[in-house]
Amino acid sequence: MNIFNQIVTNKILMSGVLGWAMAQVLKTIIFLIVNKKLQLERLFGDGGMPSGHSATVSAVALSAGLECGFSSPVFAVATILAIVVMHDAMGVRLETGKQAKVLNEMMDLLEKLSGNELSYEDKLKEFVGHTPFQVGMGCLLGLLVAGLMHM
Repeated sequence: MNIFNQIVTNKILMSGVLGWAMAQVLKTIIFLIVNKKLQLERLFGDGGMPSGHSATVSAVALSAGLECGFSSPVFAVATILAIVVMHDAMGVRLETGKQAKVLNEMMDLLEKLSGNELSYEDKLKEFVGHTPFQVGMGCLLGLLVAGLMHM
């Protein structure tokens, strides 16, 4: 069996990739509906609804359990990794996004006061974390993807 075939038939890997891809597409569509503007950067960006990180790691964890057994070391590692990633998305990364928003507002004010225009690259990314709801929806999406992959 060649390497490419081994990769594309790996249900654990493909569940994670498909979970991430579906979350990113949904995130882009939801952003379009809510903000009435298409922003293709959302396809690869962080933050937003649903959490792509959560969809990825929950799909990998459930797939690992279904593929290797729920008492396997692979499932244990994948589950702990999923917990850490989802906790981090709601904690440090969410707070980082809030701080970036405040700093960007301060930079806008300084820009207006000084008359010097800042480039887009000088702005901080605000979409880096997730609310608990966004993480929960990403997790549910990942579990659904993994379940469907193993039917």
